[in-house]
Amino acid sequence: METSTSGREGKAEIVFFDMETTVPNKGWKRFWVLEFGAIVVCPQKLVEIESYSTLVRPKDLSVVSLKSGRCDGITRKVVANAPDFEDVADKIFSILNGRVWAGHNIRRFDCIRIKEAFAEIGKPAPQPAGMIDSLGVLTDKFGKRAGNMKMETLAAYFGLGQQKHRSLDDVRMNLEVLKHCATVLFLESSLPSALHDKWQMGASTVMTRSRTNGKSLPCRSEETTLKSTPTCTGSYERACSMFDIEHVRGSWMTGRAQPLLAHLLKNSTGIVKKVSPRSIFSQITFGS
Repeated sequence: METSTSGREGKAEIVFFDMETTVPNKGWKRFWVLEFGAIVVCPQKLVEIESYSTLVRPKDLSVVSLKSGRCDGITRKVVANAPDFEDVADKIFSILNGRVWAGHNIRRFDCIRIKEAFAEIGKPAPQPAGMIDSLGVLTDKFGKRAGNMKMETLAAYFGLGQQKHRSLDDVRMNLEVLKHCATVLFLESSLPSALHDKWQMGASTVMTRSRTNGKSLPCRSEETTLKSTPTCTGSYERACSMFDIEHVRGSWMTGRAQPLLAHLLKNSTGIVKKVSPRSIFSQITFGS
C-alpha cells in the first residue's frame, strides 16, 4: 500500500496508532514490540477508512510473560506464532509514512519505539507529516478534571468502557475520547457562567456506563481492514526530534496537524454546528 496524503483538498490523512510492548526489568533493558495497531481517519469527516493490526513475535520469547495480569493481555503463547517485526515492517511503514500521526503519549513513547524497531532491522523509519499527541493537547485544554489523563481514566470519565490494552481497540477509544473532550469544551464555552459552574461541579461525580465497542481481538497474528498508555518514565524523555521533519520539535501538535484538529472539533458530534478552533489552539506552541 503506497499512501501518504489524501488527494482530497491536499490534506494529509490522520493515522491513530498504538503499540503494546514489554516493559524493561532487571533481566533486559529494552522494549520489545508485541503488537501494533492503527486506524486511518479521513480528516474531513473523522471516519475510519482503513485499519491494520498485527501481533509481533520478539526475537527472545522469554521476555514475554507466560501469564498476563490483564484480561486481554498478551502472553508468550499469543505471540509465539506471530510474524517478526521485519516481516510486517513494510506494511507498518506504508500506513504511517507521510500521514499525520495521532495517539496518546505517542511523542514520548510510541514514536521512540517505532524508531528503535526500524533501526534494529536496518531500515529507515517512517516520517510523519505532523503530530497530534492527545496526552499533551488534553492536558493543556481539558485539565485534570478526568484524573491522571491516562486513556483508561479518560475512557471511564466519559463512560466509554474499560481500556482493553490491545492496540486496535485502544486507538479507536482514543478517537472517541478526543471527540467527547471536544464536545465538552464546546458546550462549556457556550453555556452561561452560572450553568458553567454547575457543569464543573457535576463533573466530579460521573456515573460510568458500560459500553462494548465490539468483541475483544482474538489471538490472531495480523489483521487488515478497509472502511495503552504506558506510564511516562525517564527512559521515555527523548524528544521526537529524532525525526528529521519540519516543525515537529518542541510541540505537542505540529505543522499540518492544526487544521486537522480543527476538523476534529467541528465534526465531533452531530449537535455541534460551529466550533472556533482558536480556543483549542490558544495554549499550543508550534515549532518554527
